[in-house]
Amino acid sequence: MTKHTQLHDAMIIGGGPAGLSAGLVLGRARKHVVIMDEGRPRNHVTRETHGFLTRDGVSPAEFRSIAREQIQAYPSVRFVEESAVSVAGSDGDFQVTTSQGKVYRAKKLLFAVGKKDRLPVIEGLGDVYGKSAFVCPYCDGWELRDQPLVVIAKGEGAVHFAKVIAGWSDRYTICTNGPDEMTAEQREDLKRHNIPVYDTPIRLIDSSNGLVQQVVLEDGTRLPCTGIFFAPQLVTGSDLPASIGCQLNEAGSVIVDSFGKTNVPGVYSAGDAATEMYQAIVAASMGSMAAAGLNSELLMENWNRK
Repeated sequence: MTKHTQLHDAMIIGGGPAGLSAGLVLGRARKHVVIMDEGRPRNHVTRETHGFLTRDGVSPAEFRSIAREQIQAYPSVRFVEESAVSVAGSDGDFQVTTSQGKVYRAKKLLFAVGKKDRLPVIEGLGDVYGKSAFVCPYCDGWELRDQPLVVIAKGEGAVHFAKVIAGWSDRYTICTNGPDEMTAEQREDLKRHNIPVYDTPIRLIDSSNGLVQQVVLEDGTRLPCTGIFFAPQLVTGSDLPASIGCQLNEAGSVIVDSFGKTNVPGVYSAGDAATEMYQAIVAASMGSMAAAGLNSELLMENWNRK
């Protein structure tokens, strides 16, 4: 085990939009920061990032490359391409151990670990995920506007999807892939809006070069479409926040205040890890606010010591 004796001002775990934005703010605030990232972002399968002003349509890889290049102008910030596996210590001296056995020390922690999509077990879904099957219409609805779509969701999630997708296309069908888990009122609402609903399990998604062509149900029904939106099961990108006592809500998000502060002294969180608004620009905003809160805390502590 290699222990780094330097006590950094902050350790940011996660190098997506939230972590990078926080690193930029803290670098400009002249704080000594380590940004640790394993290089497996939630959106690694997608071709483009959308809805981010001045970066609309850029690939996730290019987005990160530009951000890292700009952050490197601030010499007090360093990047570490490793995975954090455990956290010990407390406010003022946290110790983060990596999968390579290295230990980094920091006064404050900022978890920007995001969430990960756990795909429904449907044959062929992995072939189209990020190419013609997506989870967020705000991110990818424009590219599929006015096209025939299939929404894979059930219960309240299906009803919510139906109302949202209507902003981009009125040519869509709902597949619940089994029992619909809807109330009679919800079924009647969808029927009143002439939205087809199929509760037969899905046999497979037929595609070519990542572009969906049809959804095939177990009873042989074929639903031609050029795009899919589905509701994934989301899991927290890391168990570390919970392991040191951070409170989570029912969605698995870290509970934070408006400046990203958790219930654990010295620990902050931002981005998808701490919200259900899964957009890159929201994550970047949260990272910026969390960095400001963290920096303010460091400044006040230093002021009081003097």
